[in-house]
Formats: sequence, structure tokens, C-alpha cells
Amino acid sequence: MYSQTLLDHFQNPRNAGEIREPTAQVELSNPVCGDVLRLAVLVEAGRVQEVRFLCRGCTAAIACASLLTEKIAGRAIDDLGGITSEEIAAELGGLPVSSAHAAQLAVEALQAILAKESRSTS
Repeated sequence: MYSQTLLDHFQNPRNAGEIREPTAQVELSNPVCGDVLRLAVLVEAGRVQEVRFLCRGCTAAIACASLLTEKIAGRAIDDLGGITSEEIAAELGGLPVSSAHAAQLAVEALQAILAKESRSTS
């Protein structure tokens, strides 16, 4: 049902935890399935210096959040807007249709972070 890559991210999540003083933090939930994702970043000089997540959710939600943090760590904040749920799902080896919401939740959290960062630098 799930790829080895997805299971690895679930069993060994990358960047799980909290940041003491993030420059931006969001918490989103999916009211249909109940998944909750908190994403936090520390941005310095326009780059993601640190990223952490906490997730209460299904296997796919945890794996998607873990992969997302790997994708954005160390990158320029201005380069992150093009990350899509399809890209996350593909990099995890695909998601069952019933789990597609997990990649969408990760991308929505990223978009909310980008909106907060944009407001804080304006």
C-alpha cells in the first residue's frame, strides 16, 4: 500500500519537534480526517535555517510533513512557492487516493508559512 520511502519517513521522521523561537509557525488541520500539522521555520537572511514539524495524523500525513521539511531546509524562502502536493506524493513513491489529503495538508502549511514570512518582511 505504501512505498518504502514513505514508510521510512513515517518510521524515521526528519525534523520532528519544535523550534524555540521560530520566525513563523502555523497549525492546520483537515476537518475531514482529523490530521493536525504544526510547521515552524526559522528564516535568516531569506533562507530557511531550521524547520520542524509536529503532526497528529495518519502514516501519510507524518511522511508528507517529514519530506516537506527536507525539501525546504536550507533553501531560499522565495524559492519554495512552487512546491506542490503532487511533487510531494511523487517523491514519496505515490499515495493512495484515500491519502492524497496528506500531501495537500503539507503544502497548505507551507503556503501559510510563506504568507506569514511575506507579511513579516513587508
